Amino acid sequence: MRVPFLILTPSCVAVGIGTAYRQTCQINWIYTFFVLIGAVSAHISVNAFNEYFDFKSGLDTRTRRTPFSGGSGMLPSNPEMHKATLFLALSTFAITAVIGGYFVWLRGWQLLPIGILGLILLATYTTWWVYHPILCLIAPGVGFGILMVMGTHFALTGTFSLTSFVASLVPTFLVSDLLLLNQFPDVVADSGVGRKNFPIIIGRRPSSLIYSAFNLLAYVAIVLGVKFGLLPSMALLGLITIALAIPAGVGAFVHADNAKALIPFLGMNVLINILTPVLVAVGLFIG
Repeated sequence: MRVPFLILTPSCVAVGIGTAYRQTCQINWIYTFFVLIGAVSAHISVNAFNEYFDFKSGLDTRTRRTPFSGGSGMLPSNPEMHKATLFLALSTFAITAVIGGYFVWLRGWQLLPIGILGLILLATYTTWWVYHPILCLIAPGVGFGILMVMGTHFALTGTFSLTSFVASLVPTFLVSDLLLLNQFPDVVADSGVGRKNFPIIIGRRPSSLIYSAFNLLAYVAIVLGVKFGLLPSMALLGLITIALAIPAGVGAFVHADNAKALIPFLGMNVLINILTPVLVAVGLFIG
C-alpha cells in the first residue's frame, strides 16, 4: 500500500471539497466520506499495481531505494506475496469503480469520462504510461489533480466549475513533479527495463529545470486564479510553500546526479505536495 504516502490523497481531495464548499456553502459528510474512500482506494490500487509489475519485470531487484523513491522493497523480500499484492490492486480498483459508479448514478453521466480515464490510468500506468516520456510526466498530476479534484467537486455538487479546474492545476503540476524528482535516483534501474522518462531521455540536470518550471506553474495557477476571481484571496496561503520550493529546485539542480545528497530535497518535495493543496483548500474554506 505504501501507507506513508497515502496522505497525499486527502490533501488533493481537500481541494475538491474546498471548491464544492465554496459553491454550495455546505458539506455532505456522507458523500465526502465515500469520495475519500474511493480516492484512497485508487491510490492503494495504483501503488499495489506498481509493486506487482515492478516485481514481475525485475525492476525491484535493480532499484536503489531512498526513503521517498524506489518502491517498498516488500516483494523482493517476500516473493510469495505477489499474488496477494495483485489481489490488493484488483480489489481496491473494484472499490474505486463501485464508488465511482454510484456517483455516476447519483449525479449524472458527465462524471463518467473522468471515472473511466482514472480507472485506465490506475491499471496501465506501470505497464504503459511509464514508457512514454511526456505521458509519464503528466499522468500522475492528471490523476491526482484534474481527475481527483474535479471528480470530487462533481461528486459533491453535480456540476463542474472553472474554479475547480483552476484549483486542480495546483496538485496537477505538483504531483507530476513529485514523481519526476523521484525518478532521479532510479534512472539506471528504470532504463534497464526499458522505461522512458525525462531523467532518462534528457538527463537529470535538464529534468531539474522541468521540475522547477512545474513548481512555478503551480504557484502561477494560484496567483492567476485569485487575480481573475476564480479563487478567493486566501488561496494565496498556498504560496507559503515557495519557501520550500526554491531550495528544492536549487537542490535538484545542484545534486541531480547524487542520489544521497538529493534525499533532503526529495523530502522537501513531499512536503510541498502535501502542504500546498491543503493551504489552498484552507483558503477556499475561509475565503
